[in-house]
Amino acid sequence: MALPESLQALVAELQRLPGIGAKSAQRLAFHLLKSPRENVDRLTQAIVTVKDRVAHCSVCHNITDSDPCSYCTGADRDQGLICVVEDPQNVSAVEKTHFKGTYHVLMGVLSPLQGIGPDDLKIRSLLTRVGQGHVQEIVLATNPTVEGEATAIYLAKLIKPLGVRVTRIAMGVPVGSDLEYADEVTMGKAMAGRREV
Repeated sequence: MALPESLQALVAELQRLPGIGAKSAQRLAFHLLKSPRENVDRLTQAIVTVKDRVAHCSVCHNITDSDPCSYCTGADRDQGLICVVEDPQNVSAVEKTHFKGTYHVLMGVLSPLQGIGPDDLKIRSLLTRVGQGHVQEIVLATNPTVEGEATAIYLAKLIKPLGVRVTRIAMGVPVGSDLEYADEVTMGKAMAGRREV
């Protein structure tokens, strides 16, 4: 039995979402079809509202509904400390640590194989912020991937000559895991990043 054309169109659009395959998209479409009209209207309105109101902060490039964002304007934020992350979703991960500095979102990482170079990232605006003279430390919190490491090294080489302290987040064995399951690179990072107790 063929699905109605409008339902097929909904399934196709849902399938475009990250992590949603054909079966999940069909399951979601049927769920929406069975849901009360008010629930679907609320979902639709929430999607439209987020597209209308959420933009990128002109200072740090994080997502926000006010410009500049609350991280850049917060009185409780250390303006001399900037944590550099790859994407806006990384900010919430750092926030869980009770970090009280500000952020800078690169909007990606260097990836020559994908044609992403320094001009494709928000590096120039980071250097402008550092050049204003208020920044004492840059924390490089890019992901521990080949591209993330390359981006961190590239940024460190650009920023260190400006007289600003540049640090990198520690990496290694996660809390609660067993050493026997750690791969060679993870163990190597853990040993290199060891500290005195």
